[in-house]
Amino acid sequence: MEEKIRCPWAGDTPIYIDYHDNEWGRPEHDDRKLFEMLTLESMQAGLSWITVLKKREAFREAFDGFDPAKVALYGDAKVQELLENEKIIRNRLKINAAVNNAKVYLDVSAKHGSFDQFIWNYVNYAPIVNHWETIQDIPATTPLSDQISKDLKKIGFKFLGPTTVYAFMQAVGMVNDHLTTCFLHEEN
Repeated sequence: MEEKIRCPWAGDTPIYIDYHDNEWGRPEHDDRKLFEMLTLESMQAGLSWITVLKKREAFREAFDGFDPAKVALYGDAKVQELLENEKIIRNRLKINAAVNNAKVYLDVSAKHGSFDQFIWNYVNYAPIVNHWETIQDIPATTPLSDQISKDLKKIGFKFLGPTTVYAFMQAVGMVNDHLTTCFLHEEN
C-alpha cells in the first residue's frame, strides 16, 4: 500500500493526521461548526493548535456543543465556571470574547440568513485554491484575511486578528492551502 503524502505539519501524531485528513481545508457550511472553529481559532491565539485539538472535546462539553444561542447567554457565573475548568484554556479575555462573539454571531446570522452566507460571501462561495509547494510559502495572513478581520472587529467580534482569521479560513476550507504534493490538494 502506498504511503499518503500529507502536508508536513500533520506529522505523525494521530490527532493531527485525523484533523488534516478529515477536516482542515474541507469546505464547511454548518453554522454551528463554523462557530466552533471561530471560537477554537480565537482560543488558539498564542498557543499551538495541538493544544486546542487535545482540549476540543472538553471545549465542546464546556461550551454546550458550541451552540451560539446558549453561549450568548453565559453570565458571570458560567464564565467563572469555565475559568475553573482545568480541561479547557482558561483565559478570561478569550472566554469573554467567546461569549461576546456568540452574540455578534447571532446578529450577523439574523441579518444575513446565516453566518455561512455572510462569511463565504468573501470568497464568492467557492474556496480559493492555492498552489503552495512548501510550507514556508503559506502566508500567515493575506489582504483578504486582513479585510475580514477588520470587518469582523468593526461589527463587534473580538480576538479575531488577521492571523486568526486566516487560520479559520484554512480550517473551514475557504482557502485550500494543502501543499501541491499533498494527496488532499486536488481532492478538496
